[in-house]
This record gives sequence, structure tokens and C-alpha cells, in this order.
Amino acid sequence: MEPTGEQRQPETPGRSRPAGAAGPRVGAALRNAGYLRKWLLLGVMIGVIAGLGAVAFYFVLKYTGDFLLGYLAAYRVPTPAGEGGGPGSAGFARPWAIPLVTTAGALVSALLVAKLAPEATGHGTDEAIEAVHTDPRAIRFRAVAVKMVASALTIGSGGSGGREGPTAQISAGFCSLLTRRLGLSDEDGRIAVALGIGAGIGAIFAAPLGGAVLAASIIYRDDLDYRCLLPGFITSGTAYAVLGAFLGFDPLFGYIDAEYRFENPWPLLWFVVLGLVAAAVGYLYARTFQAAVRLTRRLPGGPVLKPAAGGLLVGLLGLLIPEILGSGYGWAQLAADRTALLHIPLWIVVVLPFAKIVATSLSIGTGGSGGLFGPGIVIGAFVGAAIWRLAEATALPGVPDGPGIFVVVGMMACFGCVARTPLAIMIMVAEMTGSFSVVPGAIIAVGIAAMLLSRTDVTIYRAQRLNRETAEAERAQSASAE
Repeated sequence: MEPTGEQRQPETPGRSRPAGAAGPRVGAALRNAGYLRKWLLLGVMIGVIAGLGAVAFYFVLKYTGDFLLGYLAAYRVPTPAGEGGGPGSAGFARPWAIPLVTTAGALVSALLVAKLAPEATGHGTDEAIEAVHTDPRAIRFRAVAVKMVASALTIGSGGSGGREGPTAQISAGFCSLLTRRLGLSDEDGRIAVALGIGAGIGAIFAAPLGGAVLAASIIYRDDLDYRCLLPGFITSGTAYAVLGAFLGFDPLFGYIDAEYRFENPWPLLWFVVLGLVAAAVGYLYARTFQAAVRLTRRLPGGPVLKPAAGGLLVGLLGLLIPEILGSGYGWAQLAADRTALLHIPLWIVVVLPFAKIVATSLSIGTGGSGGLFGPGIVIGAFVGAAIWRLAEATALPGVPDGPGIFVVVGMMACFGCVARTPLAIMIMVAEMTGSFSVVPGAIIAVGIAAMLLSRTDVTIYRAQRLNRETAEAERAQSASAE
């Protein structure tokens, strides 16, 4: 990251900096305003940009995917119910084109990042979290534009990545710009960037309550920043309203088992099993991705060739297991439907969580651009689907008639534990699936998975700090060193 003149100045906690020429009056008014007025105004501004950023990236990614995979490779991935619910292609019309497209998309994406904004590499959320803990003014606006285009190329060409990382970096980058131009204090800037992360992710998934809770929890492994919670309601609610005005207000996955009811305690035992398996797979996801990042740094080749090689391997793997191509949300939707799931070969259902981990590590861990949240949701969905298929095939007691509830809870438990944000992810997935009725089973599975991962230092977001005390001690030590 190239520091600007502003960024080279030492940072003192709680100190505001002079506002830039773009908004001295607004900045002065906000700095002198009371808590309610300040965060109401800032919250609305952040929410509007987060919502517009989510809409912009949605369309950029959609049209990029339609052209690269749809037109050039003649392959269309399934889409979730909230985006039309298309079943996708039945097979490959041009199988030879798949690895070519994934390689070319990764190559052009990496070239843009290397030439224009090297900090836009990877999944993006870690960079935004790091800005919260170090300098909330540090995100260059150029990186936001590059991240949007590079991620659309990576995912739209078939790379395994999520769209939440780019969206989070868009809104966090705007909050960083606000902090610079309005001369906000360091503490207000940290809150603003955290709100941008939560609002961006909440907007792209149409999950405003989860986005608000995520803003308060994603920056720490074992803590919650209560200062972000109330302003988060404003930012996430505004972002959701903006997104809905363009794309509608239906949940991303429609309504999965929304009317499910627990009628006896025996089915709840299955969620103990689901929590244990989800913790193991989530642990494997984080370890595999981070191992891929470390290995990539040691391998020969530059920042352009390595992601291109990863794209080639993903394309070849996709010929064997097409479900790993792209974000995979449509496949998660099909996994929740009994008829559709039974038509997928059992070996693919069982292997897919691990194949998706490998594909994501090859796409993003090698330096490609895209998020980790989306693949984590798909991995968890197929963890739940695999458990249901195996249990249903053996006619074990307490297994529900359809896989929907296992799929939804698998999403919550698998990624919630490894992101160290179990409550936020549980709420977000419930909003994304319209499935709040699964909460009794979800709290068991998510609780078990989160407790097991809390005994380790494993997290998918390496920029997270342990808690507020360690973060404040780190900033104090950095300030004294300067």
C-alpha cells in the first residue's frame, strides 16, 4: 500500500485531523455534533454508499459472468431463488473452454491488481479489518475500483470466491475517504470503517440485522465492539433499503423450510453431529486457505502468473466437479431441495465441501480477488446436505423429510465458527434463507462449533485481534514507538 502524506503522520488515539478541502464545514459540524446527530448522518451516508456499492458490484459481476462463462464458455451456473432460481446448464457444451476462461479471468484480474493497486489482492475483508485496527484512513479509493473489477473477473470467469469481500472493501474504502476528508477522530474513523464492512456484507446478502451485528463482531476473535452496534442498525438498514430499491427485498435463497417446527427433542441430537462436523470442516477451510497463501509466497513466479496458474487448476477441477465454479450460491439453493439433491451423485455431495475448499484456496489463496464468506456458506450448505443424504440413506431416526434445515444450519455453523462471528452469521443466514424457525437447532450446532474453534487461534480473518484490550494495547505501543 502506498502511503499518502496524510497516512505518514503518526496516529494518536482519539485525535482528529484537519479536514480536507472537500468538506471542512461538514467535518467541523460532525465533529462538534452530539452522538445521535453525528451517527445518524454518518450512518445514512455510509449506508447509501454501501447499498449502491453492493448494487454496482452485483451488476458488474452478473454481466461479467454472463459474458465469460455464459457466452465464451457456453456454461451457466445455477442461481439462487432471490436471483431468479435458474437451474443452470445441464453439462458442458465447450468443456475445452472452461480452463481457458478461468485462466484468462485470473490472469487479467491479477494483472490489473499488480499494476494499479497491489493491496486489492486476496479477499479484501482482512485489509478492511486491518485498517480499523491501525489507520482508518489507509484504504486508497483506487483500490476500491480495482477490487470491484478484479473480483468480477475472478469470480465471473469461474473462480471460487464470494462477492462480500469486494463489497465490504468498497464501503470500507468510502468510510476511509470520509475519515480523511471530514477530519474524523481516530476512534470515529475506526467505527465508521467497521460499519462499512458490516453494511457492505449485509447489503450484498440482503441481511441488514446480521450486517449490523457483524460490524460489531468481525474485527475481534473473542469480543464485541458495542460502539458499532447501534450505528450499525442505521447503516445496515439504509444499505438494505437502497439495495432493495434496485434488486427487490426477497431473501437470497428464498424461504427454505420457513415453516419447519420441532415437535419432539430427538431431531435436535442431529444438530450436535452437525456442529461437530461443521467445526472440523471450518477448521480445515481456514488451515487449507492459509497454507495455500504461505505456499504461494514461496513458489517461483510473480503476482500475475501465480493466480493464473490457480485459475487453470480451478478450471480443470471444475470439469470434474462443476459445482465448484463461481460463487456456488445456486448449488447451495439446489442442495436445500430434496428432489434436486437426490439427483446429485452422493459422492459429489460428500466430496464437494472439500473440493470447494481446494478451489477457493487456488482461486483466492494464490492471489486472486474475491471473498471467503460466500464459499464458506456453500461449504457449510453441502456439509449439511451430506449429513442428510447419509442419514436418510440409512433410515436413521429423527432425520427430517427434506435437507433444507440441515443445509441452513450447516451454513451457519461452518462459516460462523471459523469467522469467529457465530451470532452474526447465524442471523445473516436466517435472513438469507427466511428460516428463523431453525433457530432451536441452529443454536446447538453453532454453539458447539463456535466453542470448539474458540479453543484454538484459528480464524479465516487473520487481521482480527483477540479483543478490545489487546487491540488498544497494540495501538498504544505503536504510538509510543513513534
